[in-house]
Amino acid sequence: MTQSSDPAAPGPEDQKIVTLARSARARNGVPEGAAVRDETGRTYVAGSVSLESLKLSALQTAVAMAVASGARSLEAAAIVSEATTVTAGDLAVVRDLGGAGTPVLLAGPDGALRSTTPAA
Repeated sequence: MTQSSDPAAPGPEDQKIVTLARSARARNGVPEGAAVRDETGRTYVAGSVSLESLKLSALQTAVAMAVASGARSLEAAAIVSEATTVTAGDLAVVRDLGGAGTPVLLAGPDGALRSTTPAA
């Protein structure tokens, strides 16, 4: 997995999904928030899920919501978390729906972009 160590400033549409992910994290009081943008520009926002019988990252939850709503591909994904890297599982779920080139933006809780990683 290749990660950009000096991510370029996100464009307005990418900044929007970072802001939405940050908002979901804060509103729901969960460790991470995520947002994805589908091929039509619709966005899906989610927080991480931690139940006794079900554990999903915020990004897995957001992608599941997109699929359940009829999305056929993804343009971009964003995660807001304390984590410093995107997990292989999160990259895989984005790759499944978006393809290897779909960018996954990782931001800290303050919304500052840490990295942009293709889902390759």
